[in-house]
Amino acid sequence: MFFRDEDNKKGNIEYPAFPAKAIPLVPLRDIVVFPYMIVPLFVGREKSVAALEEAMNKEKDVFLATQKKASTDEPSEDDIYQFGVLATILQLLRLPDGTVKVMVEGKKRGKITRFIPSQRFFLVEFEEVEENKVVTVEIEALIRSATSVFESFAKLSAKIPPEMMVSVSGIDDPSRLADTIITHLNLRLEDKQDILETIDPSERLEKILNFMQGEIEILQVEKKIRTRVKKQMEKTQKEYYLNEQMRAIQKELGEKDEFKGEIQELEELIKKKKMSPEATTKINKELKKLKMMSPMSAEATVSRNYIDWLLCLPWYEYTEEKIDIDGAEKILEEDHYGLKKVKERILEYLAVRHLVEKMKGPILCFVGPPGVGKTSLGKSIARATGRNFIRISLGGVRDEAEIRGHRRTYIGALPGKIIQSLKKAESNNPVFLLDEVDKMSMDFRGDPSAALMEVLDPEQNNAFQDHYLDVDYDLSRILFITTANSLHPVPPALQDRMEVIRLPGYTEWEKLNIAKKYLIPKQKEAHGLADKKLSFSANSILKIIRNYTREAGVRNLEREIANIYRKVAKEIVRSKEEKEIRIGEKVIEKYLGVRKYHYGKGEEKDKVGLTTGLAWTEQGGELLITEVAIMPGKGKLTITGKLGEVMQESAQAAMSYVRSRANELGLDKNFYQKIDIHIHIPEGAIPKDGPSAGITIATSITSALAKIPVKKDIAMTGEITLRGRVLVIGGLKEKILAAHRGNIPEVLIPKENEKDLKDIPANVLKDIKVHMVEHMDEVLKHALVLKDPNSLFKKEEEEKEKEQESGLYSPEQPVSDVVTH
Repeated sequence: MFFRDEDNKKGNIEYPAFPAKAIPLVPLRDIVVFPYMIVPLFVGREKSVAALEEAMNKEKDVFLATQKKASTDEPSEDDIYQFGVLATILQLLRLPDGTVKVMVEGKKRGKITRFIPSQRFFLVEFEEVEENKVVTVEIEALIRSATSVFESFAKLSAKIPPEMMVSVSGIDDPSRLADTIITHLNLRLEDKQDILETIDPSERLEKILNFMQGEIEILQVEKKIRTRVKKQMEKTQKEYYLNEQMRAIQKELGEKDEFKGEIQELEELIKKKKMSPEATTKINKELKKLKMMSPMSAEATVSRNYIDWLLCLPWYEYTEEKIDIDGAEKILEEDHYGLKKVKERILEYLAVRHLVEKMKGPILCFVGPPGVGKTSLGKSIARATGRNFIRISLGGVRDEAEIRGHRRTYIGALPGKIIQSLKKAESNNPVFLLDEVDKMSMDFRGDPSAALMEVLDPEQNNAFQDHYLDVDYDLSRILFITTANSLHPVPPALQDRMEVIRLPGYTEWEKLNIAKKYLIPKQKEAHGLADKKLSFSANSILKIIRNYTREAGVRNLEREIANIYRKVAKEIVRSKEEKEIRIGEKVIEKYLGVRKYHYGKGEEKDKVGLTTGLAWTEQGGELLITEVAIMPGKGKLTITGKLGEVMQESAQAAMSYVRSRANELGLDKNFYQKIDIHIHIPEGAIPKDGPSAGITIATSITSALAKIPVKKDIAMTGEITLRGRVLVIGGLKEKILAAHRGNIPEVLIPKENEKDLKDIPANVLKDIKVHMVEHMDEVLKHALVLKDPNSLFKKEEEEKEKEQESGLYSPEQPVSDVVTH
């Protein structure tokens, strides 16, 4: 029967006496107590303290058993080993913090037979373990062996006092000898518990002998290590003493050894500098060679420069990165208008960086026409992420050593641009802009684009090896950004290592906003007009955009604004009067002269053989006028305008399509044998290539042969096949923006390009009607000036219907034989 502690505190309850065989149990956390062992214990748990108090009130006997897991604060019966030791309390002392220090002496082995229920402490019944007391010859031999091995162990171990050895040598009881030796061995808790549970003394001694042999081997190895370390320390102290003596002698003689002072300075810098293990080994080896060289030799200069380069690199120096997404977004919006894809990609990187402590830096490639802000975007990204910014231009680079560096085989060798730039950046995680990556070339000295493959590969650049350094350098934390106007000159393998983000040209609306928010304030301050009352009207900016610039970016727009401000500055200085100046639409021609471009006029009327096409260039989209002239002749086809091979083949394919449709177009079957056809694309000095002008050329040829005008307010783009199918093209956004700039209201595009319309601004699509076409027949119906567009191929359709009725026509067969031109 059990009672509440409150009743006991009042003194109303007396606990009943426990059974005669019952004894209090104290669980031990990280110690195993053996018979004949006297050990102090610090007890803090309430149950254990209560058990000790109960034992002190009776015969001072307590049962000690070890927990299976030392981390268990409230052990249960299953958490305690069954084997333990019956011990006697020699002394008990209460400490100020509530814990108890108790001195106990192990008496006999015992095994718990039953736990008696008790709330205050563990109470157990146990049985004493009977041991074999007979000493045989084998046991005598084990006693001698154990005593001898323990003597060897005691000599190696500094923790065993000499008097203990004397005490052990006088023990002839095998059980007591084993229990005495085991207390001096540094064994795991499980091994000690195993010895405690081993009843047979001879078996116990054998296990202890094995443990001692293992401990002796470990102690011998430790002794060797200590001896080696001691010798090294003595050598170091000796060298230090001799060096001090040499310094003292030199001081007495008044000598100044600048070279040795320089060596000492380098040694101190090397100790302080945190580098990779490979670089540390390399620099110490180089310093050792430098000590042995003459300071005036050329080799010493090479070694000294090499050491300087290794020391000045930011091996493990990183700037703290800003991971504030809202702050970064605000900075990006402040610096650049539009460019949503790029801004989203940078914010995505910062979001992932917020969740992942360490990640590889992304490798981005901004592709777009000049003047759209690719280079300035790199600076903005560095400011938004809190990193340092470094830029190198790759335009005209043709030597692989510019990237990887020169080998240290001659005086004047240097690391490559990558390593040199990191020295300037002073951190190993900058935003690194590789500008104009498409302008690199190659010659007999190597291909720099091939060297860039390792730099821009996230799987390899953590061990980039510069030829000069000749050690691995980690570039994986750098945020690499490359820029290009076109991807065609960039090798496919290098493109594969980069995440390409295209920056198309700006719309008029975007240019207007960029001028208002960025260009005008910038140029106003640059020309000293920030404090002047000076303003631009929206119409005047639009007039500059439409009549004085024709570009995808805003570089020329900024140039024209600067031109106006220079003239305004001259007027202000001359007049010497403070007055408000408003630059309106009417005064633009006064400042900028005659209009350079005509906006929104195009051709005055529909013309035969003249079609407006759309082309993609490195500067953005452009209008491509295609002209065809028909002359009497013998079937010669002339193609001019500095066209590339692909474009010439497109012209031939277009001609073959027209010849295959001669009957449907009302042309004589052999018309081409009596005439010469001349296809010309103006601006002949500019190279042109690509398949997307196919339908434009076919429309011009059809118009010229059939003498049907082409609509002046329609533009088109698409590749043509011999059977007249219209295939998908690239650069659709830039082309439609070019049509929008040219104020063309209708555009024909391939049906397969319908998916790309989502990338085009809504305000542009609002102004342009886009027709999706799959066949050249549809193109002609839209493009030619016809009273009834459906009448163009009406004769052919009637013939098809008749043939289908008679069963002679199959839709899978071609309408007519295709004649290859």
